[in-house]
Amino acid sequence: MMVRAAVVQTGSTPWDRAATLARVEEWTRRAAEAGAQVVVFPEALVGGYPKGLDFGVTVGRRTPEGRRLFARYAEAAVEDPAELGAMAARHGIWLVVGVVERVLGTLYCSVWFFSPEGVLAGRRRKVMPTAAERVIWGFGDGRTLGVVETELGRLGAAICWENYMPQLRLALYQKGVQLYCAPTVDDRETWLPTMRHIAIEGRCFVLSACQWQEEGEWGAIGGGSVIVDPFGEVLAGPLRGGEGLLVADLDLSRITEGKFDLDVAGHYGRPDLFEFRVNDGDGGAGEGS
Repeated sequence: MMVRAAVVQTGSTPWDRAATLARVEEWTRRAAEAGAQVVVFPEALVGGYPKGLDFGVTVGRRTPEGRRLFARYAEAAVEDPAELGAMAARHGIWLVVGVVERVLGTLYCSVWFFSPEGVLAGRRRKVMPTAAERVIWGFGDGRTLGVVETELGRLGAAICWENYMPQLRLALYQKGVQLYCAPTVDDRETWLPTMRHIAIEGRCFVLSACQWQEEGEWGAIGGGSVIVDPFGEVLAGPLRGGEGLLVADLDLSRITEGKFDLDVAGHYGRPDLFEFRVNDGDGGAGEGS
């Protein structure tokens, strides 16, 4: 089976959800016009990644100015998936998009999966915000650590430095992830070898979308989006120097070919030596599985 996949490299308009959603609409349209069946956007795109801000926090102290800044940031977060779902439906595409999700008074760095019919088919909440991200984002849990069954294959996501969590990767491998989405803001040169390693390790296609953001009110993010096949071959990217769209045709038979000699959730897993369990809240697969 062949799947045409797209990865979008773009950034947020600081503090402006409507302007960012308009950018998502435009790039989703371009991906659909390129024949893509699934399109992946970066981490925290809708809501934004406020790189360089400290929200007035030091150990044991929060400032009134920092609280007001957080309130402004929370206003740009999303609660209702309807608008993004409508975009997926208008363009008839699987839409995978990083959002800052507002639930009551807490914000989560999340990935939402929308079907071509506009249905919110699954969501992931980042389980481990990195460093100062913990000031503004809550912690996700195992209830959203699943994959989404689609006609294109099993979609899953690990967000930014979740990709450095071996147990989280293994949880996705055990659920048979085939299209492994890696939305991020990590623009370092070390990101590419990480994506290639995961593709080989999981024998899956890796679709990594990184933000690209110019220096301004928020700090610069340099991109590096990439698409990698199950043998670690780079099919598109890495993209540097600006916004853009990567498109690649994925031959899903390559996944099975790869598992001939390496299946870390199967014959290479050695269950006689190792045990692994995910606390997903129901004793089975997580939400979206």
